Amino acid sequence: MRLIFVRHGEPNYENDCLTQTGREQAIKTAERLKNENIRAIYSSPMGRAIETASFTAKDHGLEIEKLDFMHEIWWGDKDKDSSEKIPLNGHPWSIAYNVLTESDDYVAGDKWKEHPFFKNNICMDYFDRINQGTDDLLRKYGLEREGSFYRCVEENDDTIAIFAHGGSGAIMFSRLLAIPFPIVLTTLPYGLCSVSVFEFSALKGEMTIPRLDIFNDMKHHDNHSLKYEM
Repeated sequence: MRLIFVRHGEPNYENDCLTQTGREQAIKTAERLKNENIRAIYSSPMGRAIETASFTAKDHGLEIEKLDFMHEIWWGDKDKDSSEKIPLNGHPWSIAYNVLTESDDYVAGDKWKEHPFFKNNICMDYFDRINQGTDDLLRKYGLEREGSFYRCVEENDDTIAIFAHGGSGAIMFSRLLAIPFPIVLTTLPYGLCSVSVFEFSALKGEMTIPRLDIFNDMKHHDNHSLKYEM
């Protein structure tokens, strides 16, 4: 099984849609994916992700299936009255750097979840939901979460595509690769309308460790330098 992850194109955040440049990026991404044997196309329920997915869906004659759990994350201090405010407005990408460089204790494992910058952050309201939603989706394709990875309970060679966001995608990457969310935020930035591909290889009954075969592919754009905006 293969999972293609695509971040949406350049957005008009105010209207939750794509700019003209974003539409051009989405069209080129559809061209990039035209030879992929995609069996299903999923999208965040947000307009900019759905619009990005629409061009690929049309090329493959598929309907877009919405994944509510892949809605973009938000962030900020849960306790507005607290005297100890989360710095940088709780922006996950910024505070992740601060947390990881504060102490090696937060680099591995789940201890980072207890740091007040994350524990009291609105972004964590999305974390478990996206993790669970990811596992539920993969279960449909014969992959059952077991410990940190997945057991193949039914062999499947489908290719699916998911169109979503920088934040919800980062949580999904963290889940699939079994690495801490702050590490993903600081080490794996991916650009607008970039393509990343995970492969799940296993025979029935075997464990599979998701492999990131392609990451942040933007060669299908005229100017494929990293454009990472939040």
